[in-house]
Formats: sequence, structure tokens, C-alpha cells
Amino acid sequence: MDQLTAEDPTRIGPYRLIARLGAGGMGLVYLGRSEGGRTVAVKVVQAEYAGHPEFRRRFAREVAAARRVGGSCTAAVLDADPEAPVPWVATQYIPGPDLHAVVAKQFGPLPEHSVHTLANRLALALQAVHEAGLIHRDLKASNVLVTVDGPRVIDFGIARAMDGLAEEHSLHTRTGMLIGSPGFMSPEQVRGLELTPASDVFCLGAVLVYAATGRFLFGATDTGLNAHLFRVAEEEADLTGVPAALVDLVRACLDKDPARRPTPREVAERTTPDQEQEWLPGAVLAQLGRHAAELLDYAPAIPAQAQAPAPAEAPVPQASPLPPAYAPTPLAAFDPARGFGPPPGAPPNAWQAPPPPDSPPGTAHPRRWWGLAAIALAQMLVLIQAAAFDFALPVVQRDLQLSADDARTMAGAYGIAFGAVLLIGGHVADLVGRRQTLIVALLGCAAASALGGSASESGTLVWARVLQGVFGALLTPAALSLVATGFTDPKERGRAFGVYAAVAGGGTALGMATGGWLLTALSWRVALFIGVPAAVVALIGTLTLVREHRARTAGHFDAPGVLLGTGGVAALLYGLGEAEPLGWTTPLVLVLLVGGVLLLAGFVWRQAVAAHPLLPASVLGDPNRAGSLLGMLLAAAGILVLHPVVGYYLQVVLRYAPDAAGLAFLPMAAAIVVGSTQVSARLLHRVAPRVPLLAGLLLTAAGLFLLTRLGFEGSYATGVLPALILSGLGIGMAFVPIFAAVTGGVAAERSGGAAAAVFTAQALGAAIGAALLDSVISVQVDRLRGGSGLPRAIERELLRAETASFWWAAGSLLLAGLVAALMVRARGPRDEERRAPAAAG
Repeated sequence: MDQLTAEDPTRIGPYRLIARLGAGGMGLVYLGRSEGGRTVAVKVVQAEYAGHPEFRRRFAREVAAARRVGGSCTAAVLDADPEAPVPWVATQYIPGPDLHAVVAKQFGPLPEHSVHTLANRLALALQAVHEAGLIHRDLKASNVLVTVDGPRVIDFGIARAMDGLAEEHSLHTRTGMLIGSPGFMSPEQVRGLELTPASDVFCLGAVLVYAATGRFLFGATDTGLNAHLFRVAEEEADLTGVPAALVDLVRACLDKDPARRPTPREVAERTTPDQEQEWLPGAVLAQLGRHAAELLDYAPAIPAQAQAPAPAEAPVPQASPLPPAYAPTPLAAFDPARGFGPPPGAPPNAWQAPPPPDSPPGTAHPRRWWGLAAIALAQMLVLIQAAAFDFALPVVQRDLQLSADDARTMAGAYGIAFGAVLLIGGHVADLVGRRQTLIVALLGCAAASALGGSASESGTLVWARVLQGVFGALLTPAALSLVATGFTDPKERGRAFGVYAAVAGGGTALGMATGGWLLTALSWRVALFIGVPAAVVALIGTLTLVREHRARTAGHFDAPGVLLGTGGVAALLYGLGEAEPLGWTTPLVLVLLVGGVLLLAGFVWRQAVAAHPLLPASVLGDPNRAGSLLGMLLAAAGILVLHPVVGYYLQVVLRYAPDAAGLAFLPMAAAIVVGSTQVSARLLHRVAPRVPLLAGLLLTAAGLFLLTRLGFEGSYATGVLPALILSGLGIGMAFVPIFAAVTGGVAAERSGGAAAAVFTAQALGAAIGAALLDSVISVQVDRLRGGSGLPRAIERELLRAETASFWWAAGSLLLAGLVAALMVRARGPRDEERRAPAAAG
């Protein structure tokens, strides 16, 4: 223990403070005495946490649960005041050193019978903690006190008050901390998964290894943090030096699969100690006796400032820095927007191949950007396949002599398959690995392109389109999650998201240009076959340039979540597709739409309660991420109007050939590239995400407003081009923060689900926009069928109906901007810099 300093309070609640015992991630720990002379350990909370209302609520709840633990193997909670200006909790003081000090500084590894007793007592302590509804979350050698009558566990349950705040972008995600300590963390903690009591059992095994050998698991003090975390997640523990009688039990405790670890009760039953033998060697017991005597004679030195009467509650200083073995694990230092940085525990440039052997530590592979190019090409393939076919559909309908209903089925088959399978694709990427999923998806896309290009009848072509949608839905979330988890440097992360957003936003325009040129110069079959060589090139790049060190999670396939999510999205997409031809009020459409909404509501509920959810609950429960998803849905509904209406204007009004009409969208694609890579990517690590997001949505809305002025006399240069450039610039600016907000801060093993959520929102938004546009045009067509106007007049009226749709499309973008302004409230670094002087003042 240490003397009190001049800055320390002299009293906390009813306890007089007499010494400092230490510091931890939550605050300072003092030795105190009550008026009746009882000695206690008083832990006070750092001011950073004290000002957070949610922390106070959690702290009160966890302290109440901790009071129920009791038992002879823990330090009982005696008193607490969660409502004090500085919350505190008082526990029974255990007069003994911690296990780390005993092993590392005083006596070395414990003998076999001591480790045997230690295993039994710690298991009984964990059993009491778990039966009270708590999980310790930070069981380590320094949280095990060594006493004459056995080991005692401290700090149980209190860590949870901070742990849950990570989903709200406050305490943990701002500082990048993760509950746990090097050498004693479970694979679930490293991977950012939901913790269960089995996580404490893994930590118990790590404590036993340390007690028996004096060695931290997985080289916690011998290697860098990232290398250590990787070993925890992927490698088997070295049990050399563990007593033979305990090796099997310790190995079972350290199993990577939580379900295969023994329970604390089973550990206790297998380690019943010898009651007649002292649990510690005589030298250790003698030292513990001297320590207890020193405590009785301890006379605290009172600081000069404390001679005068002091207020009941004095300010508590921030905890001083601790040695690495005691400090909370710092991870993912880059955090530009309070939670929208890289996933917890992501090593630098995680998915690229390792750098050359002679490179300095931490050097990223020089070809990492080529790896990103391979991923971008894979994503571009999906978008070109979709846009090129839609552009060529009239020619396909003519060549294969398809009816209007067959053509509509063919067009809708891809959209339903793609949108419905996205959530499955993200879940598969999380379970089997993002790189593996990308490889399989590229092979499937190539096969589907070959099948579609060689199709001689409509049935084969429909199945080819369905397969393109399925494999495209596997590829898309895998690609985005690779980008989200692969770049952790602030500037490189922004540039990587900028490149990906340029592809995701501009791929449709490029696909229309490619499809139009191929359609005019060659044929629609070539436009479909082009996917084969593109997939082969992307596959070669993925195989040679992309490496994924932590490829999969230890979770299980969420079958109920898959059924609810996929069923809900499929029902909504099918219902929206049938709304115009059948009518919005027909029973089938109503059943599909209402049923889809109910299924998605069930999906959201399932994700909140599932042990291994398809989609992290933090994605849907956090207002920043939820606001970004809702903004994407509304923006996609408005953006959908751009391509078909402008394409109609170019070909019908301005009489452009298909290739010229497709090439007319290239300036929009270029503007998307500029907006994403040169504007938004540069702002991502400097400002809050809502700044480029809101600016981009407003610019896109302004471009749509310009298109409301289209008429028969307007030219491409004066009527279309400025609006396309303005809209493209806005789309590029908005997509980068949306991708960063939804996927940032999500554990790598759940990033596929988060990526799938982004594109599912986009698919639903596009379906809503298409249904509304078709309905507007259908009303106008029905009105014209009763008249006798000339075809030119009909074209004019249809153009008026289509350009009128830009009004509600622009309104949808403005509504998306309003949602972003109200819900996406995360702050950027400049905001934090301005808050720091105010807090200091």
C-alpha cells in the first residue's frame, strides 16, 4: 500500500481513508476504516465514468447483484453509493498480496497441491458469482488475493458496468479499451463476441497455468499485443510445467469452444483438496502473517492540506498509469468518430499478406492496395452484371420473344434473390471466413454469367439471373467486411472506404455504360459473358493478394434468424414488385407487405436475444448505425429514379443510341469517384460522420431537383449533365460515412452481418423507389389509354409523369438527411478537441 497524496480525499462516504491500495481501469482503490474500526477496500470511479448516466445505472445494478455473491472464496460487497458525485463501492478487505505478486515477485510458481487447492477455490468463487447472475469478465492473477485460509476473488461483476457501454460509443469505443487483461483473456473477449460464464472458465485455466509455471499464456509479455491476441484466438496453449494431474482439466478449461469447457461446479468436483494439508508452503504463510501484523500497526500520514476540515466528498483524481499486466487492454487506437473506427482487436491491415521478412515491425505489405483493387473489381462485377442486363432487357425480350410478364419476372428474379440472400451472405462470411466466401462467390458469378450468356430460352436465363443474385449476395458483404476489417490506419482507412464507395456508388452507372456499348457493338450475350473474365481476374487477385488472419467466428449458424430475415426481405421485395401490376390494395400484396414487416420485426427481436446472432444487436440498437441504415434506405429510394428516368429521356426524347445513352452516365460515375475518394475519404478521420453524410444527401437532392426541369427542348449538356454531376458528387460523399458508420467498431467476427445490413437497406430502398415510380407511370398510362393522342403526345405525358417523380425522390433524400442529422450524433476529433478545454476549465 502507498501513503495518501495531497490530492487524495480523506473520507469516502462513512469511511476514513488511510492508504492507497492501487488503481485499475475503473478508478482508484483505497484502504479505509469505518467508525466501528472495520477495515475495507473502497473503490472509487474515475470522473470520466461518473458523468455518464448509463454507467451509473449499470453500476448500481451490478453492485446490487454483487451483494448477493457472498461466500468464503470472494471479497464480499459491504456498502456502495452509486448516486454520490463520485460513485464508490466498499468491499471486505482481504489482508494478503495478490497471486501475481506472490508468483512474480516473492515465491515463484506454486507447488502442485497449492495449484490444486487454488483451482478448487476459484471454481467455487466463480460458481457463486455465476449463480448471482454475474460474469466476472476480468479474472486474472492480480484479482486473486492470497490469504492464510485460501484464495479470494475480487472485482467480480463490476467490470460489466463499463462493458455494455461499448455499444453506445461512449467509454470503451472512444478509448479503444476492451475488458480483459493480456495473458488472461478468453477467445470470446479477443473476438468481441458475447460473453458467457464459460469465458470465466477459460480465464480460470489461464490463472492456473500462471500459478503453476509463472508464465503468461500465449506469450503475453514476450510479443506484441496483436500477435498475442491472434494466438489467443487461434493457437493452442503451451501447458509445459503444469502438473500432470491437472493437465487434462486445464486443457479442457482452455478449449476454444465455450460449449466444451467444464462448468465451475465440475472443476470444483474434480479438484477437492486435501483438508489436512496447509494449502500454501510454510514460507508463504509466514509472510502472510507478517503482512497482517503490519496492517494492524499501520499509521497513515495525513497530508498537510488535510489538517483543516475537509468536505465530506472531495474530488477524486484520475487513476495513474499502471504496469501493462494490470492495465486494461488498449486496442484500435484510431477512433475518429467515437466508435466508427476499426473493429476491436483488428491488427494493422489484417487481411493483406504479411510484409517481407526484413521489414520493420508493423510494416504493412506494399501491395495491400492491389488487394483492395481485387476486392473492388469483385464488387464491380456484381454491379455491372445487374446494370448491364437491365439495360439490355428490351433486346433480350425481343430476341427470345418474351412476353411482358416473362420480362418482368426475369427482371425481378435477380433483385429478389440478391436482396433476400444478403443477410445469409454476411452470416456465412462471418462463420466460414470472408476470403473463402469471396472466392466461392466469384466462382459462382462466373458460372452464372456463362449460363446466362449461353441461354437459349427464358427459363434458363431466369435461373442464371437467380444464381447471379445469390452469388452476388454472398460476395457483397464479404467484400465490404474485408475492407472494414483490413485497414486500421486513419488515413488509409478513409482512402479504402473511399475506393470501395466509389465502386459501390458508381458501379451502376459504369454498368449501364458497359452494357450499352456491348449491346450496340456486339450483343446482349457478350454483355453477360463479360462477367466470366472479370470474375477470373478478381479471383486471381483474391487468391494471390488477400490473406485473412482471423477468418471466422466460433459461433453457430443462426437458423431462426436466417429464416426470419430472409423471409421478411423476400416477402417485401416480392410484394413491392407486384404492387404496381396487381395493385397496392390486393390481398396478395397486402399479405406480402404486412407479413414482410412482421417477419423483419421478429428478426430484430431474434438478434437481440440470440447467443450467436446473424446481425450484431449493436448495429440495430445503436442510433448512429440505425440512423445510417435508415438514411441508406431512404436515399436508395430516391437515387433509384435517376437511372431509368434519365435513360428514358436520353433514348426517347434525345434519341440517343443505347451505347451513347450508357456512356452519358460516365460523368456521374466520375463525380461519384471524386466525392468518395477526394472529399469524403479525406474528411472521414477529421470530422464527425454526419458532416459528409448530410452534405452528400443534400447535394444529391439538389441534383434531383434540377432534373425536375427536364423538357423536350432541353439538351444533355444543359439539362442532364449538371444534375448527374451534382448527384454523383453527393452519392460519393454520402456512401463513405454510411459504410464507415455501420461497420466501424463492430467485432471482426460480426462485420459480415453489419455489411449485409447496409446493402439490405439499400436493396429495400431501391425496391420502394421502383414500386413508387412504376405506380406513378402506371397511373399516367391508364389515363392516356382513354384518349386518342399521337405517340409523340403520349411520350410527352409519360415524360412529365417521370420527371414529376424527381420531386418525391428529392424529398426522400431530404428526409434521409433529416434522419442523419437527428440520429447520427457521433462526434469527430475536432469536437473532442473543443470539449477538452471546456472540461479542463
